[in-house]
Amino acid sequence: MRLRNWLFHNFREVSRIFGFEEVDFPVLESEALFVRKAGEEIRDQLYCFEDRGNRRVALRPELTPSLARLVIQKGKSVSLPLKWFAVGQCWRYERMTRGRRREHYQWNMDIIGVPEVTAEAELISSIVTFFKKIGITASDVGFKISSRKVLQEVLGSYSVPENSFGKVCVIIDKLEKIPVDEIKKELKLVGMSEVAIEELLQVLSIKSLEKLEEVLGGGGEAISDLKRLFFLAEKFGYSDWIQFDASIVRGLAYYTGIVFEGFDREGKLRAICGGGRYDKLLSTFGGDDIPACGFGFGDAVIVELLKERGLLPELSQQVENIVCALDQDLQGAAASVATKLREKGQTVDLVLEGKPLKWVFKRAARINAQRLILVGSSEWQKGMVSVKILSSGEQYEVEVGKLE
Repeated sequence: MRLRNWLFHNFREVSRIFGFEEVDFPVLESEALFVRKAGEEIRDQLYCFEDRGNRRVALRPELTPSLARLVIQKGKSVSLPLKWFAVGQCWRYERMTRGRRREHYQWNMDIIGVPEVTAEAELISSIVTFFKKIGITASDVGFKISSRKVLQEVLGSYSVPENSFGKVCVIIDKLEKIPVDEIKKELKLVGMSEVAIEELLQVLSIKSLEKLEEVLGGGGEAISDLKRLFFLAEKFGYSDWIQFDASIVRGLAYYTGIVFEGFDREGKLRAICGGGRYDKLLSTFGGDDIPACGFGFGDAVIVELLKERGLLPELSQQVENIVCALDQDLQGAAASVATKLREKGQTVDLVLEGKPLKWVFKRAARINAQRLILVGSSEWQKGMVSVKILSSGEQYEVEVGKLE
């Protein structure tokens, strides 16, 4: 919990300095909210069941669909843009590997109502800010960036039907996970010709914007969006963190434009975070489409990365005072001293039973107490207590009323 609280504090602190407001959603949702018809692996990973009212429900595997529903529900009562963040628990029934658990927490930041690439640029900036805050540098982590519009342009030139687009994205997201021949087979099944498949795989191997522009020509939205993002990255000051990689498409069907993924440069860990633009998500839930983009950042892979780099913080329990009565009859007096200090906002561990001093010192060391306050009968009769500063060993008596 100390580590989790430290991590969540940093998530919240970065969200706060970027001017985002915290939201949350139910952990139990209607199953239909997460079932889209694009063969995403998330569909097979739902923890879902029937409740007592015979409704199909699921523990949320991600937060974005719930966010979309909240935006629709608030409708005209909120003014755009919305800058919302959440730190929420999610569940996915999947094979557990390093950095991947069936139950995890996720930090999401979303910007609703901004069609320009400035929104994506700001979101990436917030993740970079978080990394810097916890001691991760651009030599540890980078971002691969692309746009789904690249795919659209390639598929459009081969007359691949619009309704196959989501399926193609889901297949391509498996590029590093399954053999290329399997990918080709799956692409054939959604109606792509061999020529189109070869061309697509060639485009996906491109790692520079200049090369992409040679292949696609400079007129399309994909190129202009990406160029703008790389220009803004320079202004935000994180150019050395990002690189173009056409193979990044992300596995969720709802992305429509820029997509990005944070990765470990040593290649030992799976994606650290990922996100992108999802301008058409709201209409799938019956709302009017509003431009939107966001990211999800899980709590598991980042902890593995911090372990790898030796950056996990030393987080021991810390208490300012330990208060102990030297006599059973003074237990009430010790309680009043503890109350006075707690009213001043100080942390106090009150020894609740008669214990020898040796035990009290051991406990003080274990909880990293800064000072020990002893309530003894001769001092108490004079309205005083004995204070020992544990780091220096300095000891003095002080009036109870003047105890700070």
